[in-house]
Amino acid sequence: MIRVLIADDQSLVRTGFKMILDAEPDIEVVGEAGDGAAAVTMARTLRPDVVLMDVRMPGTDGITAAGQVTAGLPGTRVLILTTFDLDDYVHAGLRAGASGFLLKDVPAPDLVTAIRTVAAGDSVLSPGATRRLIERFGPLLAAPAPAATDALAALTSREREVFGLVAQGRSNREIADTLYLSEGTVKIHVSRLLGKLGLRDRVHAVILAYEAGIRVPGDG
Repeated sequence: MIRVLIADDQSLVRTGFKMILDAEPDIEVVGEAGDGAAAVTMARTLRPDVVLMDVRMPGTDGITAAGQVTAGLPGTRVLILTTFDLDDYVHAGLRAGASGFLLKDVPAPDLVTAIRTVAAGDSVLSPGATRRLIERFGPLLAAPAPAATDALAALTSREREVFGLVAQGRSNREIADTLYLSEGTVKIHVSRLLGKLGLRDRVHAVILAYEAGIRVPGDG
């Protein structure tokens, strides 16, 4: 059973999400929070698998709350809820440890799929969405960071090749075709490199790649 905490200051939004999720046999809504501070407190008590976290809430905002949840509860994953006009928060949310983001008007089937995907340990961002993230936020990470560069020293040459393609938003199939490997082998490489780098998922690999200067804004 996937245990979900919903954090949003609008009661109608929480009710709508809860109705959708309660209809699923493998998902249980274990709590609702109306602000960021309450979300952090409830997450520490309930230890949900996934927190749906709105960005704009009174008091502690969703970005700050996401950082506190992911820092203290490694087993809990956070999905940031945003709207088109709040895309500037997406990068901050991912840097805070969130595993992706959803639009607040997300269709019900997509919401359910996203929660299952994140609970399984992956990101909700498709390769296409990752590419859009690169295009939108790449300029913010243009300057290489020494700590990020040092972290990559633990990777083998093959893992660095795979890492570079992950950072371009390539799917496992696309990476396999490029490097003439089986898709299963690529999955193993991705899992190992994420583990070595201490990354939650592929989205955070994109961020680290920019920090390390592996990708620069506008490259192919």
